[in-house]
Amino acid sequence: MGDVAMTVPVIRALVAQYPQLQVTIVSRPFFKAFFEGIPNLHFFEVDLKHRHKGFKGLINLFHDLIPLGVDAIADLHNVLRSKVVRTLFALKGAKIAYTDKGRADKKALTRAQNKVFKPLKTMFDRHVETFEKLGFPIDLYSKSNANLFPPKAVLSETILNITGDKQAYKWIGIAPFAQYEGKVYPKDLMQQVIDNLASHSNYKIFLFGGGSAEQQALEVFAQGKNNVINLVGKLQFAQELQLISNLDLMLSMDSGNGHIAAMLGLKVITLWGATHPYAGFVPFNQPLDYCLTANRTLYPLLPTSIYGNKVVEGYHDAMRSISPQSITDTITHLL
Repeated sequence: MGDVAMTVPVIRALVAQYPQLQVTIVSRPFFKAFFEGIPNLHFFEVDLKHRHKGFKGLINLFHDLIPLGVDAIADLHNVLRSKVVRTLFALKGAKIAYTDKGRADKKALTRAQNKVFKPLKTMFDRHVETFEKLGFPIDLYSKSNANLFPPKAVLSETILNITGDKQAYKWIGIAPFAQYEGKVYPKDLMQQVIDNLASHSNYKIFLFGGGSAEQQALEVFAQGKNNVINLVGKLQFAQELQLISNLDLMLSMDSGNGHIAAMLGLKVITLWGATHPYAGFVPFNQPLDYCLTANRTLYPLLPTSIYGNKVVEGYHDAMRSISPQSITDTITHLL
């Protein structure tokens, strides 16, 4: 999810600077909402369960895309599926470019021995390079990118029945989960963060997650607090995006929720454990000051992985070196 969200600001800048282009995004139907409202953009829904499943399905996908009159392919995912499709288009004469994910540099950043600890190129800059190879250089931070972020959504009555009117409140989103435990802030410390924020009468906190286990955990976080709302099971995904666009700030792990909030133009504070912002996955347009990292003096092998799926012995408590007070102080300062 985060990988797709990170393409959105680049696509918005592309169509803003090249209004003559017709762009087709080829992805899972779930992600269509990310690209709503972008001019000159068509979203092609991939059916990975049936028509586009397996190698034969990729051939079907190729044939389904041919009527669109594709002149060039920008492979922003660069995995086996996309490599097959782009190769078929190359054989047909289309111009091809793909995003170099910098795997060797990332391996050097995360290895235990002879670690090369330095900032790597961001994924946004890597995607920009891909379009430059196709003949479309992009100034991602140009002031001419008037539509780099969408306008705040007008909230429906369904959403407002859950959130209440914003009025004088500051709305804060918190997404306390991630795919891997190495990126998840300890629950007892997150409870302290939520308690501290909830003590501000002008703050309203919305908790994001999914699934029954996360729903139960969020219920505990919200228990007894009128200004803390667990959103799990209450809104459709598109409605969640509309709500997020109206937040004043998002607190997230190194996860997709942070990238979603950033693509909508929010301030995003991220917490980093086994991973590190130097790997190039800082949410779009967010300064490093908004990235709170585990203490590398205490845990010098950090980062131990790119995705948080590798936690070395003795490093399970690395995120405890990020104090709840430092998180709440950063949030209150930004608000």
